Order: sequence, then C-alpha cells, then structure tokens
Amino acid sequence: MSRRTESGQMAVMIVGFFVVIGLLAVVVINASAAYLQHQQLSNAADGAALMAAQTVAEDSVYRNGVKSGDLPLSSRNASAAVGTYLRRATGVRWQVDLQQRQVNVQLVRRLRLPLVPPGWMDDALVTAHASAVLRVHQ
Repeated sequence: MSRRTESGQMAVMIVGFFVVIGLLAVVVINASAAYLQHQQLSNAADGAALMAAQTVAEDSVYRNGVKSGDLPLSSRNASAAVGTYLRRATGVRWQVDLQQRQVNVQLVRRLRLPLVPPGWMDDALVTAHASAVLRVHQ
C-alpha cells in the first residue's frame, strides 16, 4: 500500500472558506447600504408627499367652498412643492402623480455600492413611493 500525502489540502479548504466569508461580507455591506439609502429616500418621499398634499386647488375651494372630505389638489402646485422640498437632495429624480384627490410621489436615486468585487455591477437603483390625501372633517 502506498501512503497518500494530504499536505496542502487544508490550505485549499481555508482559502475557499475565506473567499466565501469575504463574498458574504460584501453582500451584507452592500445590502445594508441599499437599505439605509431606501430609508432616507422613503423619509424624503413621505415629506414630499405631505408637502404636495398641502397644495390645495384654491380656485376650486373658493368657488365651491370647503366641505367634509378630501380637498381638491393642484397638479402644478403639487409638483412645485415637491421640487421645493427636494431642492437640496442631490441625484434624486422624482415624479408626482395626482389621482383624483390623492398625490403620489416616486423618488429614484442611483446608489454607488461601497464594495464591488470584479465583475459585479458598481451601482443600484433605489426607489421609494409615498402618497397623501388632504382630508377635512367638520
């Protein structure tokens, strides 16, 4: 019987283990960065939607008065309010959509990933949505 040498096999296993741990760390760090970015974008979308919901269509309110229920919103004023609210946010694209008496705001920002192994994409799109309604109760 010949005796097999097993020298070096443990080194290959250790290197493979460190590669797997390293890739796991990259995924966790990038996912954490994306999550934090989404939280910030979601907070900004909430604030922008609330700001846009406060832009009442004054001509309609002056003509018809204020009754219980949802107040009519102005599309032009809502877009201007969102632009004003997000004026200091860099790299954010936004879209405002009025459906009946509800304002919907969508924000999109490109995130540069902190750790990028060779062959991986170096950025990701992060989006956030928010909606608001201005309601009057008498």
